[in-house]
Amino acid sequence: MRSATPPLPPLGEATDHLPPRVDPIYASHVVLRLSDRRVYLYDGDQLWVSYPVAVGREGWATPTGNFMVQRKQADPTWRHPFTGALVPPGPDNPLGRHWVGFWSDGNNVIGFHGTPQEELIGQAVSHGCVRMRNADVAEFFERVQVGTPVVVEP
Repeated sequence: MRSATPPLPPLGEATDHLPPRVDPIYASHVVLRLSDRRVYLYDGDQLWVSYPVAVGREGWATPTGNFMVQRKQADPTWRHPFTGALVPPGPDNPLGRHWVGFWSDGNNVIGFHGTPQEELIGQAVSHGCVRMRNADVAEFFERVQVGTPVVVEP
C-alpha cells in the first residue's frame, strides 16, 4: 500500500531557516546616582535601562568617582567584613546570586549585588555596596562586562 502523501524534500541546514545570531548588547557605561538611589545603563549616550538600588549608609558611604567593572561572579561566596566568616552561595548569602565588583582599596571591595532583603531597596543601608533586586542584578550582570566604566555621582 502506498502513502498518498509525497515525501518531503530535505530541509537543509538549520541555519538556512533561522534568523542571524545577534550578539548581546552590552552597556557602554554605567552611572550610579546615589541621590536618586538608581543605577542607569547607557548604550552610547542613550539611556537603555535603570534599576532602583540601596546604597551605603552613613559612615559607610558608597564611594563617588570614576571606576570600572573589575570582576563579575555568579554564585559568590561572601566574607563577613568583621568576623571573616565565609557564607557559601545559596539562599542565606547576603550577596544573592550575582556580584559585579567596581571598587577596591586592596582590602575591601564594593560592588553591585543581589539581596535577600529586597524591601530595603531605595534606602542607604549597606556597608558601601550597591544592593539590587535579585532579578534586576541578574539582568545587570548579563549587560555589563569587565572593563565597563562605572561613574558614581553624589
